[in-house]
Amino acid sequence: VLELLRAVQRGSEDRKRSLGRLRWALQNKETQQKFVRLDGSIRTLIGIFTSSLADMQMEAARCLHELSHSSDPAVAEACLPVTSYLLTYLSGHSVEFMELCLYTLGNLVIESEAVRKQLLPQGIIPVLASCIQSPHEAVLEGLGYVLSQLLQAKEAPTEIIPLVLDSVLPQHMLRLVCSGLKAGIGAAVEFAWCLHYIVCSHTANAALLSLGALPALTSLLLDLASEIPQDAPEGLELLVCPVLRCLSNLLAEETGCRVQIQDERLLIALFLILQCFLQQHPFIVQECLWLLNNLTADEPFFCSALLSLDLLPALLQLLPCSQMASVLVLTVLCNIAEKGPAYCQQLHRQPALPLLLPTLALPDPEVVGQCLELLHLLFLHWPEAAADFVTQGGHQALEQHQSTPELQERARALLDMVGQPLGASAFSPCHTTLSAFS
Repeated sequence: VLELLRAVQRGSEDRKRSLGRLRWALQNKETQQKFVRLDGSIRTLIGIFTSSLADMQMEAARCLHELSHSSDPAVAEACLPVTSYLLTYLSGHSVEFMELCLYTLGNLVIESEAVRKQLLPQGIIPVLASCIQSPHEAVLEGLGYVLSQLLQAKEAPTEIIPLVLDSVLPQHMLRLVCSGLKAGIGAAVEFAWCLHYIVCSHTANAALLSLGALPALTSLLLDLASEIPQDAPEGLELLVCPVLRCLSNLLAEETGCRVQIQDERLLIALFLILQCFLQQHPFIVQECLWLLNNLTADEPFFCSALLSLDLLPALLQLLPCSQMASVLVLTVLCNIAEKGPAYCQQLHRQPALPLLLPTLALPDPEVVGQCLELLHLLFLHWPEAAADFVTQGGHQALEQHQSTPELQERARALLDMVGQPLGASAFSPCHTTLSAFS
């Protein structure tokens, strides 16, 4: 490493070759640590990086990019002097050079709070805002990467997100996400995650809602669902996931939002997405069910639509998918049953009870507990369901939980209701919107 550095410093004829060998060597973690401890190493790289020789600049940029991959904060902090030049070169240079600068910045801000604290006063947010109208997909994807790293920093809610909201970035991010596949799926994915991190801060939702984020993201989800029956592009699930999370979290924070998006097509889109990704990408099922829960919580429109569109059988089929899927399906059913007798009557008409009996036999207390809550609502609002439940062997299914500490009180209350369908309940339902994963 020392020999390579000396060859670079001497400016010999094979300087470019030496830089290329150095770049290869800097892929090694120990080499990175040794290199930054050598006297004048970073200063030499910066000198070449800021020179007027384009091919040498590019090689130096590649060396700096390799250093930025280090997980050692000391290496990132050794690169502090280069940050201002990285920002400067985000304008007026080749696409490949800008892309290298962006990914180098993104890698550095992950590992070092010191780098982030230096970049903010240097004006990284205004610089990124000026880049977001670039026509080049590679630049936009790199820009999205830098932003997503900044927005995940521990200080993001107080120090970074306010600066982002004061810039033109949010509306352009929303535009690029909602252009979906037209802007390139890589860039759309990066900016969708950026929006998700902003929403998760809980302080920026009003700003995003004022930009029309809710109808825009809803429309995008409809568009993405319409792509699915045809030839869905590879990686589509990577875009669908943050879009679902953004909508779920916006709905969780703003109870009035559900009124703004009363569109039955959203439910159809969700079930198309569920059907498409169920086998290969089961994590999407969980995301769809979080959103479905937040749509149906305290909102009769989507509960009625789910029943009138005959989507209940498809929902019930998801019960055995996973533990979390079971809990969320049962929670959505509770949201529907909570709306009263007419809704419970319709649930009773569907094959819900036969599927709930094997659910009660599961060893998971959370799943069984949610199932008990659903039965409570059904029995309370539609006593005929209690009678059918008994004839199907439900009494014995409840009795087995009388000895489970966290379930016994609710199981006994339901046994009382089965004996006296119109009797009072020993527990009351609790339904709230749920924040999606952050």
